[in-house]
This record gives sequence, structure tokens and C-alpha cells, in this order.
Amino acid sequence: MSRSKEEVRAFIGEIGIIPALRVSSAEEAIYAAETVADGGIPVVEVTMTVPGALEVIATLARKRPDIIAGAGTVLDTETAKRCAGAGAMFLTSTGLELEILEVAANENLVVIPGALTPTEIIAAWKAGADFVKVFPCAQVGGPSYIRAMKAPLPHVRMIASGGVTQLTASTFMLAGAEALGIGSELMPREAIRQHQAPWIHELARRFLGMVKEARKHLAER
Repeated sequence: MSRSKEEVRAFIGEIGIIPALRVSSAEEAIYAAETVADGGIPVVEVTMTVPGALEVIATLARKRPDIIAGAGTVLDTETAKRCAGAGAMFLTSTGLELEILEVAANENLVVIPGALTPTEIIAAWKAGADFVKVFPCAQVGGPSYIRAMKAPLPHVRMIASGGVTQLTASTFMLAGAEALGIGSELMPREAIRQHQAPWIHELARRFLGMVKEARKHLAER
């Protein structure tokens, strides 16, 4: 199932959640990606810290074209190019690396650079980011930080990432986040290790519900 850059960007915005995979094997990564997708969130960020991450992306692109699989923690252009070659539909980085945005532009991929300060967020947006991943969010004020950034930069599509939990997900959305980057809070390591699909499905249902309710509340304001 081939998707354009515009379709991928729109789908990420619609779902409002990017599950981030940080697991200890390729098998666990594929299981987690397929399980969270079957739970209603067919988007996954395969971080480069996962063993065999490129093969995981390639396998998902081949076996599960319904899943929008992207690459996370991309720190240099060579890795970015290899991820694109493996079939990644989006690239994310921990910080602002402008060369990675150039690779994404050349490959026509969605790009989500990490940024934290106002200067970094503005620079990322000006450089052509589809979304800006504000990271690490919880550690610098959480939802109040997103709210503070959105006030002068309402046009920037921000993804809250780092420390998003069931207790804070709704508040991040109400503060102005376009989407949420969520890791072990959505896909607990123990649930993955024990292949506890119902556990992950329930968490997916909860987080999707929080995003939906927050958006409904915002629409009614």
C-alpha cells in the first residue's frame, strides 16, 4: 500500500499517536508493531537503538503495508538514507539535524525533527519539518511547556514526546499538541516479552480515547 508524503502526514495527524519502539530484539519490535497496529494505531517509530532496526522496517514494509513504519533516533545522513532505502515512511530525530531534513526532502518523506527551545522549534519549522517533536517534554514542564510554545507559534504542528502517560495525555492534547509520542506507557516491555496482546490493545484503546475526547473538547470551545 503506497502512500504519498501528504497522506502519511495527514494520517499521523489524524491518529494523533506515534508509538515509539525501544525493545531488545527485532522479533519483539515486529510483534509490538503488529500488535499496536491491530489495536487501532497502525503507526510505529522503529528507533535505531533496536537491534536490526533497518530489517524490522523493511519487514514491516513488506509484510504489513497497512502500518506506517518510520525510523526514530536518526542521527546522521547515512542512517537517514539507509532508512529511506529500507522503506521508512517518516524520519524522526532526537534533536535538530538539518541534514536529515534535506535527506527527507530528497526522498519525499515526512520528517519530524526533535527540538526543545523556541529557537530550535522555529528553525525546524522553517527548514521544512512536517511536525516538530518537542523532546523531552515532561522534564521541562510537560503540557504547560507545550502551551507556552504554542502561544507564539500556533502554526507549528508540535508532537509532545518524552514522559507522556495516561495521566498527562489528554492535557498535552488540550495544551495544543498535534500528536503524542508514546513508548513503554503504550507498549510495556513486559507485555511485549510475554506476548500479551490484550494488554497492549487496551492501552491503545485508552490513549486513542484520550486523544479523541481532547479533540472533541477543543472543537467545542
